[in-house]
Amino acid sequence: MAKITKEAALLYHSQGKPGKIEVVPTKPHSTQTDLSLAYSPGVAEPCLEIQKNPQDAYLYTDKGNLVAVISNGTAVLGLGDIGALSGKPVMEGKGLLFKIYAGIDVFDIEVDEKDPDKFVEAVKAIAPTFGGINLEDIKAPECFEIERRLKEELDIPVMHDDQHGTAIISSAGLVNALQVAGKKIDEVKIVVNGAGASAVSCTKLYISLGARLENIVMLDSKGVITKTRTDLNEQKRFFATDRTDIHTLAEAIKGADVFLGLSKGNVLTQDMVRSMAPNPIVFALANPTPEISYEDAMAARPDVLMATGRSDYPNQINNVIGFPYIFRGALDTQARAINEEMKLAAVHAIAGLAKQPVPDVVNNAYHVNNLTFGPDYFIPKPVDPRLITEVSCAVARAAMESGVARKNIEDWDAYCLHLRELMGYESKLTRQLYDIARRNPQRVVFAEGIHPNMLKAAVEAKAEGICQPILLGNDEAIEKLAKQLDLSLDGIEIVNLRHPDEAPRRERYARILAEKRAREGVTFEEANDKMFERNYFGMMMVETGEADAFITGLYTKYSNTIKVAKEVIGIRPEYKHFGTMHILNSKKGTFFLADTLINRHPDTETLIDIARLAEYTVHFFNHTPVMAMLSYSNFGADAEGSPVKVHQAVDYMQQHYPDLAIDGEMQVNFALNRDIRDVKYPFTRLKGKDVNTLIFPNLSSANSAYQLLQGMDTEAELIGPIQMGLNKPIHFTDFESSVRDIVNITAVAVIDAIVDKKKSGR
Repeated sequence: MAKITKEAALLYHSQGKPGKIEVVPTKPHSTQTDLSLAYSPGVAEPCLEIQKNPQDAYLYTDKGNLVAVISNGTAVLGLGDIGALSGKPVMEGKGLLFKIYAGIDVFDIEVDEKDPDKFVEAVKAIAPTFGGINLEDIKAPECFEIERRLKEELDIPVMHDDQHGTAIISSAGLVNALQVAGKKIDEVKIVVNGAGASAVSCTKLYISLGARLENIVMLDSKGVITKTRTDLNEQKRFFATDRTDIHTLAEAIKGADVFLGLSKGNVLTQDMVRSMAPNPIVFALANPTPEISYEDAMAARPDVLMATGRSDYPNQINNVIGFPYIFRGALDTQARAINEEMKLAAVHAIAGLAKQPVPDVVNNAYHVNNLTFGPDYFIPKPVDPRLITEVSCAVARAAMESGVARKNIEDWDAYCLHLRELMGYESKLTRQLYDIARRNPQRVVFAEGIHPNMLKAAVEAKAEGICQPILLGNDEAIEKLAKQLDLSLDGIEIVNLRHPDEAPRRERYARILAEKRAREGVTFEEANDKMFERNYFGMMMVETGEADAFITGLYTKYSNTIKVAKEVIGIRPEYKHFGTMHILNSKKGTFFLADTLINRHPDTETLIDIARLAEYTVHFFNHTPVMAMLSYSNFGADAEGSPVKVHQAVDYMQQHYPDLAIDGEMQVNFALNRDIRDVKYPFTRLKGKDVNTLIFPNLSSANSAYQLLQGMDTEAELIGPIQMGLNKPIHFTDFESSVRDIVNITAVAVIDAIVDKKKSGR
């Protein structure tokens, strides 16, 4: 993990707009009518509806998606009592995490009040604004009383995350660590070093999971908490032990199975770890310096199961794994509280997720290939996109079953899809593609079966039910790689095209290709040599009907792949050119961009073919094309260079496709801004329409545009390249394609194959 300097941290918070969060309007606000609806007089109507029925606040305002992060700054991050205002950067940071991980809006509120009674009254007074309250960085023991009273006196979820967030995540880790160690929670001896809010909440939740109070020893700064001590508050007295033979951490930890540290750095020695029971579990959660370093713990006991609060070591106990999704489930059911049932549901959901196969996005984030459940991975990673569905659904279900939900979720599949769409993990378009492909899965050849991403994509595509994969490559090498990646190849065909057993098929393909290209000088001998190349062989499988679609490109330059595709598959007879399209799914809608890959410097005839192909392809994806042909000038303003070619292509398209909404040449700002376009150029055929299809004047502009959009909008999803105009479903990837990219293209290829069969009557 990169070292964070003071200068870098201050610059991060101060550069540009100070702070980390802002308020963004969610409704139109550009016209006088918009403003009249947003404020006076239109705003009176929802006010009156809420007056009649307070629950309508969830319908007409952001209450149902708004959480208050509230603190008095008395126990900030390990900085201690630094005051309400000084803690504001932390509260803003908490708001940022709520938003990026669960789509929840946050107002951070710093209350300059240490008196618990006055603090509670302040929070109660502002509570109607919010759907939930996250208490943060309030010192013990006051935090216990504050949370207890607010939970009793308010009818919205209240959670002190310092207590319960750590408790939920560490409990999930403990459940799994015990499974790895082969131990039972009701039998293990647990030592807790620290007696603050987090330690108390963690230990109570362990008891809810089955740990026995008599098997727990807790220590504070004065040593073991025993019943003989007279300086204990109510929370500590609950954990006081009858034992009189132990006073120090070294004495308490002998023979212990579990150590939970929520105290300070470097208080647990290697000798103490050596004195623990076999397969000891050490959760050293002091941050940034753990009670014992990961290196020292592993050196002392190689059988130790270790977790820390740090991201640079395995098994990070990080509250962000829990609180965004817990509140998400609570808000979506309009819950009155976050109760024990909801917390336990979150524990089991998080623990269960660690046992599922890890998605590619998580492996890539941590630069590994095969995270699997075990000593180095018994807690999900914070970047795991499945947390929002697994945890939020579990919490929402528990809210309903325990009777605190005011709104029931009826369709759980739809709710999961909503959550994925909310966070940009899935779009309606990709879901539609997968659903269509599943209805009639086709035989898809994956050219580079030995490439990890393509192998993972083939396995995932089969698991999704969208295709029957065929992998090209050395079978032994593919099986070895699959074993390394912990992938099952059951039901997946492997074709070693260079194996002697494939000689008859290579020769048959060579004869077909030589006959097809005889007038172009292709001999049988040349064609036979080419069949040792994966692109020739794989495309011939599609050409002969022995497969339905072909995916290639991770190892091959586009120019070489294009040459083979033209030679083996050919261009559809109604066109002289073919091209590619990228689809951009963004918050502003779905956009189709062409040609992004094939034609470097298209002339007028080529641009016409690209426009015709784009029109067909947009319809293919069940959209009505509204097409702008782009240039650096508008409607004949420049009579030289590339604008002329675009102008001529537009003339042709408008004459031959009178019902198609297409116009140009135009600059991209006029294409995408309907208001300024319609005022400046009222004659355009696009008047009153929002453009969804952009035809670029050359490859440089198209390729740069889609890569720029992809780089700048991290929440947008890009699908492509999608080939347009070849005779058969041959589709391309590139060396940067992720597993998700390849699976998306596979779904497109399957649908392409289905349509191709319908057209040809097969």
